[in-house]
Amino acid sequence: MAAIGLIVTFLGFLLSLFSLSLASSNGARLGLVLAGIAVSLIGIIGIVNRAYLKNAIWKR
Repeated sequence: MAAIGLIVTFLGFLLSLFSLSLASSNGARLGLVLAGIAVSLIGIIGIVNRAYLKNAIWKR
């Protein structure tokens, strides 16, 4: 699950990076960047964190 979380986080980064190539309005760029940040946070907080909490040191 940690690897899947890293992949989702990287995809969110790529989504934000893709917004630089848009030639449309600033609103579209901002929306794409915010979507990329949201995907990255879901990957970090939602997936990676749960994977590490499953094998937490204090649960041994």
